[in-house]
Amino acid sequence: METLVFALLNGAIYGLLLFMLSSGLTLIFSMMGVLNFAHASFYMLGAYLAFTITEGTSFWIALFLAPVLVGGVGMLVERYGLRKVHAQGHVAELLFTFGLAYLIDELVKIFWGRTAVNYRVPEILDFPLFTLYGAQYPAYRIFILFVAAFMLVALWYLLKKTRAGLIIQAALSHPHMVGSLGHNVPLIFMTVFGAGCALAGLAGVIGGNYFVTDPAMAVQMGPIVFVVVVVGGLGSLEGAFIAAMLIGLLQTSAISINASLADIFGFIGLGADTELGEITIASMAPMLPFLLLVLILMIRPRGLMGDREV
Repeated sequence: METLVFALLNGAIYGLLLFMLSSGLTLIFSMMGVLNFAHASFYMLGAYLAFTITEGTSFWIALFLAPVLVGGVGMLVERYGLRKVHAQGHVAELLFTFGLAYLIDELVKIFWGRTAVNYRVPEILDFPLFTLYGAQYPAYRIFILFVAAFMLVALWYLLKKTRAGLIIQAALSHPHMVGSLGHNVPLIFMTVFGAGCALAGLAGVIGGNYFVTDPAMAVQMGPIVFVVVVVGGLGSLEGAFIAAMLIGLLQTSAISINASLADIFGFIGLGADTELGEITIASMAPMLPFLLLVLILMIRPRGLMGDREV
């Protein structure tokens, strides 16, 4: 019971963090049809900017300022880079964002070095919030839970209940009509791209000190983000949320299982003395999201809640 409770709690927190990161990519794709390969690099940029701002001021200022700066960088990228290659088709956009990811990675190494920086949890949140089954649970994890949940509700309210959200959704399906009504569609696209990058930056601010802030963090999180987006369904925020929570719970639950494949398939004669006896469920946890991706693409190419095939 203890293992199950901790797995569910940690899985929910990790899943919400994945959604925070993948929601920006989903928003950009649903609005502009662009799969931004540099999205995880904006996540890394948010973590490094938060580290620098925290060193000079405080974590709370970084929590607000770093996503704004990352969003501003995203808007400049869309206005002076992506918009110019948009007319050349999706291949040009993919190559542009692929090169941008390498550029951001190299700039991070130039300005902050090639080793991990000392980006720590703020002291005010660095304490055990409660004790569960004799183990102390950090307050910062619950803080991540509340920030991610607040972002989820705010994003849903913006898109579904406000005039700005209606204009954004209308520009997705009928951009020429929205332009004819007097709205600046290119400005809307630029704002949406910047907002998607800002969400990635916010995930970097609260995830950089939860994990490790180093130049490899974009490479580590990038593939998982695309798995979440594809499994949930390209362009579907609801699908991205379900996929992120599913992957978060799947991975954290698998890590807590020490059983080997031989224990599971022993009834068909595969004992511990075989090679399967050396493979544990916990060691397979990193590959489970990709296994889920393969299964989803085989069974439902549109993803869980998508309306277009990959």
